[in-house]
Amino acid sequence: MPLNLMATLSGVLFGLGQAISQMINPDKVISFLNITGDWDPSLALVLAAAVSVSALGFTLSKKMDQPWFGEVFSRPTRSDLDTRLIVGAALFGIGWGLVGYCPGPAIAALTTGSLQPLLFVAAMLAGAGSVNLIDRHSR
Repeated sequence: MPLNLMATLSGVLFGLGQAISQMINPDKVISFLNITGDWDPSLALVLAAAVSVSALGFTLSKKMDQPWFGEVFSRPTRSDLDTRLIVGAALFGIGWGLVGYCPGPAIAALTTGSLQPLLFVAAMLAGAGSVNLIDRHSR
């Protein structure tokens, strides 16, 4: 199966999972994050399923010489925590908590035709682009 077709099918499957689990619904996500109020723990099942599938995939990949649909595995090589990672994770968490979108579900939510995910994705891309510009000028 060509790599681009596999990537497309994987993206469609991911988007369907996001929509079915309601990860594209900011109200659902914010209710999950609101542990001191009217907490909705249902997205914990989505998290548990995602972690389980990922753990299985990583375990199986360690026993394989190469991926099914690629030339080589692209495994993380760093395990350290630096300031950039910590600040980026904090900003990501703040953004997610404020509006109930993280990047994957926001992109999947573009299919709803709503203005909110469009604005979020535009702002997300502007933020990522700004960091790239800052990086280029600080070197």
